[in-house]
Amino acid sequence: MKVGVMTGGGDCPGLNAAIRAVVRKGLKDYGMEFVGIKDGWKGLLEADAEPLTRDRLSGILVRGGTILGSTPFSAFKGDVEIGKLAEGYRRLRLDALIIIGGDETLGAAARLHEMGLNIIGIPKTIDNDLLGTDTTIGFSTALTVAVEAIDRLHTTAESHHRVMIVEVMGRHAGWIAVEAGIAGGADLILIPERPFDIEEVCKIIRERHETRNFSIIVVAEGAYQRGGKETVNDDEKDAFGYATIGGVANWLKKEIRARLGFDTRATVLGHVQRGGTPTPEDRILATRFGVHAIELVAEDKFGLMVALKGDKIVSIPLKDAIKDRVVDDEWYSIAKTFFD
Repeated sequence: MKVGVMTGGGDCPGLNAAIRAVVRKGLKDYGMEFVGIKDGWKGLLEADAEPLTRDRLSGILVRGGTILGSTPFSAFKGDVEIGKLAEGYRRLRLDALIIIGGDETLGAAARLHEMGLNIIGIPKTIDNDLLGTDTTIGFSTALTVAVEAIDRLHTTAESHHRVMIVEVMGRHAGWIAVEAGIAGGADLILIPERPFDIEEVCKIIRERHETRNFSIIVVAEGAYQRGGKETVNDDEKDAFGYATIGGVANWLKKEIRARLGFDTRATVLGHVQRGGTPTPEDRILATRFGVHAIELVAEDKFGLMVALKGDKIVSIPLKDAIKDRVVDDEWYSIAKTFFD
């Protein structure tokens, strides 16, 4: 049996651990043949793959990023492109394809399965915003990076009586902001699910500074004012020419300075949250996902995504996994307890 493995979308820590687990399990227990699709969707389109052997996997467990390379699905949205991707699968003579990705990538994976291809999905995204799984590969590492940054900013904020704003990733879901804010003792957390009012933000900071001399604000990049929309970087384009979301921290900095007169600084963590060595939690989760994914292939069960439910690895239909998982009222209520 010939199985392809590919990563799609943005990179994140833990991808290599998942690749390693898929191949090691398949080689040892089922005698399968594996190929890695080079550069994600681009490689599938061009039927460009490399053999995945045990030697190729040596030392990759602790490495961030992906040894296979990755491209977003954004370039292949039309039906014509989907057909060409399916043709790439057939040109490679695959019996199955394991696709590791986020909502956009797994949405495409579901469409490929509907076309008759044998597809299994593994969820990864630092935003942790995929429905159907409690946690995704990459979230633990991104959260750890964000909390460490907040911890470090606490001391300089207190020393210089500053308002420190930390912008973290999260276009449509504020999981990194909420959990990092709670763990890091943030005084205010702003997320896309709860549009904010700048007057209320300034009121909270003003009242806090009557008894304390510094504040820490954590804001997701996709957070925005009520009645407004996300802040975009007009001078920074993505691979397809679109303005990237981000810059809300710098906007807040200017507003708080102008309205309150406080020394306010902004730190944008950006892609540092995606890079580096995966945490033990991400390595373990990715390994468990990879092992379960190859077991599904061996059982001829396709059109599924592996998922974490409680402490168990389960599988759910791909089509049920590609909706946004957003921060609910319970989580934000916990965070708001400390907004003072």
